[in-house]
Amino acid sequence: MTDESESPPRPVADRAADDVQAVYDRIAEHFAQTREYAWPEVESFVADEVDRGSLGRALDLGCGNGRHTELLADNGAAVVGLDVSSGLLTEARNRRQERGFAADFVHGDAARLPFADNTFSQIVYVATLHHLRPAATRRASLAEVGRVLKPDGRALVSAWSTAHDRFDADAAFDTTVEWTLPGGERVDRFYHIYDPDSFRAELSVVSAIRCVSMEVSSGNCYAVVAPAATEQ
Repeated sequence: MTDESESPPRPVADRAADDVQAVYDRIAEHFAQTREYAWPEVESFVADEVDRGSLGRALDLGCGNGRHTELLADNGAAVVGLDVSSGLLTEARNRRQERGFAADFVHGDAARLPFADNTFSQIVYVATLHHLRPAATRRASLAEVGRVLKPDGRALVSAWSTAHDRFDADAAFDTTVEWTLPGGERVDRFYHIYDPDSFRAELSVVSAIRCVSMEVSSGNCYAVVAPAATEQ
């Protein structure tokens, strides 16, 4: 899922990637303008969760401008949106005020969630994991997902994949992708691009979660995960 503001990727060695928070604070307003609608894969996950039973307390992890927070709220969840970017949280709060949906927004780190164990019935964690580095931080974040999920909870996790048509690679790699602001300023964003096998392997080495299902869609890897102790 990209738009004209995103330039072709380049190897990380060519230009240093900036801190995720600083990057998204810098581009927050423009980025939010390009992220109006919920992704179909998230809509499908939410619909499946409604079919499993009513939505409970939900977390939109890496909530950005709140488009998926709104979707969860509109389907009856008591939802919290968390993001490391204060700028994006401002955009999300503005969206909440304009649209009138109910949600709480929290500033926080995806690898150190400020929530108790077994807090959420659903988690939407899309387009964020691939910004974290190194691999240990990505795995810590996935472990946090398992920790804060209720025993019967489910999470949707996504990351960019080598299956995306902008990449010419078969194996996972690190890169940066520039975001171009309206005035022409270019801002580097770090990405870890998974191949489908490495994404599945990443999930498998995190003892706190188990993979319920996985697919590749629209150039992204998507997995539904549950706490490792559950078999429902």
